[in-house]
Amino acid sequence: MESTPAPRRPRRSDALSAEVIVQAAIGILDDEGEEALTFRALATVLATGPGAIYHRLSNKQEILAAAAAELVGAAVTWPRSTDDSEASIRALMLYLFDVIDEHPWIGAQLSREPWQAALLEMFENIGRLLVSLGVPERRQFVATTSLVNFVLGVAGQYAAAARLSRDAERSSLLRNVANDLRSEANATSHPFAHRMAGQLAGHDDREQFAEGVDLLLIGIISTAGR
Repeated sequence: MESTPAPRRPRRSDALSAEVIVQAAIGILDDEGEEALTFRALATVLATGPGAIYHRLSNKQEILAAAAAELVGAAVTWPRSTDDSEASIRALMLYLFDVIDEHPWIGAQLSREPWQAALLEMFENIGRLLVSLGVPERRQFVATTSLVNFVLGVAGQYAAAARLSRDAERSSLLRNVANDLRSEANATSHPFAHRMAGQLAGHDDREQFAEGVDLLLIGIISTAGR
């Protein structure tokens, strides 16, 4: 008895834009991770041939960069409801944290390419807010890069932990590290880390990030006139 071949998915008849490809790529990256993002996988999701994708975005790195730029660009250009520049910077930084928290693969992408579109958007929009805050020009580059680098540090950590389940394994990992830091050996060799063990085990990433932003802004504002 001959087996019946599986029905082919109908090819799309509408024009395939780079924006449509990027949205499909974001879906794959979020659901299955960077390793799953291939032209074959995209072609299946988009019901098209790989050639149609190559015509718009020529390689995987270009797709990753475009996907990161799409999400970061949306984060940094959201409508602001306040004229308070300091509050806007805090809100923007937390918005970026949430985007990276939701899409941890962005962290790996941001570390690959200097001054890629996503980084340029972060630098531009944070910088504009610091100008509005009254930071003098001689301090603007250092202040802006300090805030951008703070975001990138968090992004790198999330990228490194992307394969862990943040609901279960992350808390278990932190408890194990904290327990190790509490050992008598670390009490002698790393006394500060030993004292911080309890905070490591129970800290909230978003709250810690927000407090770090506050510390940076206190420094930026207090030294702005010097």
